Amino acid sequence: MATIHRAELHPSKLELLTEWMGGQRWFVGTSRPRLRRLDSWRLDDPSGEVGIETVIVLDEAGSTPVVYQVPLTYRDAPLEGAEAALVGEMEHSVLGHRWVYDAPHDPVYVTQLLELLCGRVAAQAGSTSDTPDPHIVGAPHPAWPSDPVMASSRVLGGEQSNTSIIVTPAPGTGAPIIVKVFRTLSPGENPDITLQGALAASGSPSVPASVGHVAGAWQRPDGQARDFGQLAFAQEYLEGATDAWRETLQTAASGTDLRERARELGRVVADVHATLARALPSRAPDAGDVERRVAAMRRRAARATSEVPGLTAHDARVAAVLDAATTADWPALQRIHGDLHLGQVLDVPGRGWMLIDFEGEPLRPLAERNELDSPLRDVAGILRSLDYAAGTLERSDSGLDARAWCTAMQTAFLDGYAEVGPDPRGYGDLLTAFVLDKALYEVVYEAHHRPGWLSLPTTAIDRLLQEDRS
Repeated sequence: MATIHRAELHPSKLELLTEWMGGQRWFVGTSRPRLRRLDSWRLDDPSGEVGIETVIVLDEAGSTPVVYQVPLTYRDAPLEGAEAALVGEMEHSVLGHRWVYDAPHDPVYVTQLLELLCGRVAAQAGSTSDTPDPHIVGAPHPAWPSDPVMASSRVLGGEQSNTSIIVTPAPGTGAPIIVKVFRTLSPGENPDITLQGALAASGSPSVPASVGHVAGAWQRPDGQARDFGQLAFAQEYLEGATDAWRETLQTAASGTDLRERARELGRVVADVHATLARALPSRAPDAGDVERRVAAMRRRAARATSEVPGLTAHDARVAAVLDAATTADWPALQRIHGDLHLGQVLDVPGRGWMLIDFEGEPLRPLAERNELDSPLRDVAGILRSLDYAAGTLERSDSGLDARAWCTAMQTAFLDGYAEVGPDPRGYGDLLTAFVLDKALYEVVYEAHHRPGWLSLPTTAIDRLLQEDRS
């Protein structure tokens, strides 16, 4: 059981985190964090050598406070090979000098997190010795056939909003898995868990199998109650998979005809939509539903214009497209992927295309991402991603007629979708509105994160509105 020492720490945990968090890819702030501890919980190291603590902190530096989950391990000697994961060093008045690590890089934390997720150990209170924490629970998925035991682990690089850990199991304990630790926390169900879990339970061949998740509660900033949400999620790791974005760029540049692969992707997306509509609630939209969703599109258009004032030249045409969406025929609302693009699609040897990362657009609030939405949003996401691929190919001087390639790929994708579900082109005005809405979202993202790529969505908006006018 976890023993809590009443000790003096120099520097304090919050001081260490304040210096370290601003440099992490998952940190969403734009200035030095101003942190306040909200909560914490612990896991036991069976050997009693490594302290394992998850700290929940609130960053109050920005206009909108953000809650972060920060798992830490405390060691009495450096962890070999984990230099890049060192948060800092501190003096502990009872235990002496301590090395503090970002816990997903520490195999002791990963082992115990997996034990918690599979229901084999209990979380411990963060402030009281030898006391289980009933607010933190593991929830193994009933469809997962084995209980994995970790042999080794590694953290994936390049992620921005979460931290993903690849776990190689001990022989005879199952297949490799990937554990995703959510870094920014919001109350409510995480759609990545809800949707992939429902698809896995329905036997969908187009998503990884779910292993389970960890759910928990943490003190609200006002201290009056607790928020409840999900903290980590594990699923099957698809070995040998390549993402569709990278594969598309490589094979298109080589001159390979990808239209059949695009058609296959359309069939997969339509099948996932059909499965979600059967497994989870769906309903016909009423006038209020349409009004709220188009109003959200108008807000995103206004935000994009505030970021890139040159877009004001399109104000009238944008308004006309969104007005047309208000009076258009809408398909049933249902649960969807929500942030579908080629980077969220994997090509798995022997299994074909599979969809991952059902969290939805990271800039949208969690409650909004859990709402029923139109499947046309996902369709628009793939169409925009193919346009991004074309823009990238144009920049690379590949010699490919990127515009013609893009049109052919988008047509093949829509053809494949129509083989399984309703043809998205039958919702012409509404599909145009969703494509425009996605491009306006991209404007805001690129203006904040990749200004050098801003021309891709802005030129796409120019082209889309010219085409819509003709």
